[in-house]
Amino acid sequence: MVEENQDYQIMDETVLLDSSISEPKNGYQNQKDFTTLIAWQNAREVKLFFYKKVIPLLPASEKYALSSQIQRAAVSITANISEGYGRFHYKESVQFYRIARGSLYELKDHLITSLDLEYVDKNIAVEGFTLIEKTKISLNGFINLIRSKYEKR
Repeated sequence: MVEENQDYQIMDETVLLDSSISEPKNGYQNQKDFTTLIAWQNAREVKLFFYKKVIPLLPASEKYALSSQIQRAAVSITANISEGYGRFHYKESVQFYRIARGSLYELKDHLITSLDLEYVDKNIAVEGFTLIEKTKISLNGFINLIRSKYEKR
């Protein structure tokens, strides 16, 4: 059975990329994937919280303003953690994790704005602040782990 796409083919037990690189399906180790990082999982929770509980409450007048900024920042957190995970040198990785942390703080500011303008109620805001804090702690811990692991060498 062959499933084709412009970028890859899947044939039996092998994934062929660009017709020149192959990797056995069972050779991929998902336990070493960015999705297993607690920091990424927490960031994903934050992203989903904003998409499901904050953005729907914003007025139509904020569609291209606050809503758009929230969407970009929320997606940026998980995207930068995953991109940093894929980088070769730890200093590059840490820089992407720091960018993710900046986007997390940006979301905190957007949540404060949403509360100040009474787009969200206090309960929603507290839930968001709690998720952001949890994510900040795990992301800072991960950054510190990576730095300490490689800077001792």
